[in-house]
Amino acid sequence: MSGSPHLSPHPHAPASVWATGQRDARAQLAEGPYLPDTVQDRTRIPPAVAAHAINRYTRPGDTVLDPQCGAGTVLVEALRSGRHAVGITEIRRWWPLARANVTAAKRDGAATDGMVLDGPPDLAAARLAGLTGCIGLVLTTLLPDGPLHRRTASSDTDPDSAGRSVEHLQRALKQCHPLLQPGGHVIVVVRPCRHRGYLLNLADDVLAVGRAVGLVPVEKCIALLAELQGDRLILAASTARRRSAARHQSSTGRPITLTAHQDVLIFQASNAAASQAANCRPQNMLRPAHLDPLPGLEERVLEGYAA
Repeated sequence: MSGSPHLSPHPHAPASVWATGQRDARAQLAEGPYLPDTVQDRTRIPPAVAAHAINRYTRPGDTVLDPQCGAGTVLVEALRSGRHAVGITEIRRWWPLARANVTAAKRDGAATDGMVLDGPPDLAAARLAGLTGCIGLVLTTLLPDGPLHRRTASSDTDPDSAGRSVEHLQRALKQCHPLLQPGGHVIVVVRPCRHRGYLLNLADDVLAVGRAVGLVPVEKCIALLAELQGDRLILAASTARRRSAARHQSSTGRPITLTAHQDVLIFQASNAAASQAANCRPQNMLRPAHLDPLPGLEERVLEGYAA
């Protein structure tokens, strides 16, 4: 598949801006084979953003990995685009839902393979050692720090908590780096976070993390959450977000601008690291077949979970 059912690119949008807000978040979920509870994952990558990244940076038959997959929007969009999908989540709440969404995508006609592993990214990545040098794209997001990762759009983000989130991301990317194929990409989507009304510059922190684990920054883009009409953005903000903005203005006397985009940081595996990973790959590894269930994981792969 060459296109996305969610994406209606604006013809005049510059290349660094992704016109991924032409449909609001709930409409995007409604168009796909998503279970209703998917909307509860407030840190999910919007389907249109995931689909755009996957179609732009991979080819059909490639494998996409999300080491912090939540409810599994990245996995579903990978399957719908003809890519294989692997997800990892350490949040027990999301594992059965992500697995159910993957199963729904398969029942909806996706022909490629998908799996969802539970546990911390470092342990799960070790179980994916057989995929060393085989992952075409690691696509994930910067998760808020906390036991359930349930921050809402109106919550204030403490800088210390944001710092722990960045450290968690660094550990995940360090584990995923050896899995990348030569020329493979890593994409991190960064949600806007505020502290006392001011936006935190987390994009630069993610940029530093990518460099620290040996990735090469290649692009910084903006994924729109608002509809682009001509030269205007039409933001369909939720009632909760508008009320939060009104409360902030009432308490501080300063208006707050509703965010209409997410930052997208794109990295590529360094040539040396990618070549080393490719040389470490088992010689009997076959490309699409490499998603055969791993030892001890058979019961966790596409069992037809019923929500």
